[in-house]
Amino acid sequence: MKVKQVAKTRYQLRDIVLIGIVGVFCGAIFFTTDLAYNVLTAGLSAVGLGPIANELLIGLWMIAGPLAGVLIRRPGACALAEILGGFVEMLLGGEFGAAAVLAGVIQGIGSELGFAITGYRHFDKLGLFLATLTGTIVTFGWRLISAGYSKYSWGFILLLLVVRFISIGFFSGILVQGVSRLVARSGILQHDVSKVG
Repeated sequence: MKVKQVAKTRYQLRDIVLIGIVGVFCGAIFFTTDLAYNVLTAGLSAVGLGPIANELLIGLWMIAGPLAGVLIRRPGACALAEILGGFVEMLLGGEFGAAAVLAGVIQGIGSELGFAITGYRHFDKLGLFLATLTGTIVTFGWRLISAGYSKYSWGFILLLLVVRFISIGFFSGILVQGVSRLVARSGILQHDVSKVG
């Protein structure tokens, strides 16, 4: 059975606090992912596949948006949590500095569009799939411009795109769905997030 629940547009204090918790927690994950990125990039660069490191880990850097979207169910929650996560990553001394906040804006908008397509009515597998799809398209488009991906061969660009989609789908889709089910069982939230899939 598909869940069609229209998201409320007014934020309550509880929603703001939850965005804060998601943003801070995920910001710490982002910072740790920065460290893993360096190790993975070094290893893959040795065989000429350095750019794949970013694609393998992008789903971790984008987890805050879909998680906030599914838990809070308010327009803008994805973007706000992702931006806050990037800000926390920067404050913790992440190597990308202020660029982490800009990445948060782009990644947050990318995920937000997936839920917006359904009018914020689907916080189930469909909503997460669309967030994965729009997140992949928006962030990969940005990467083509900002990181010079457009200079690579078409085959390598396609490989990067596929790896990005899988990473976002796993971390920001499947993993988020699992976390939301755990939250539902805890009874912390009033709405039934167990119906996300």
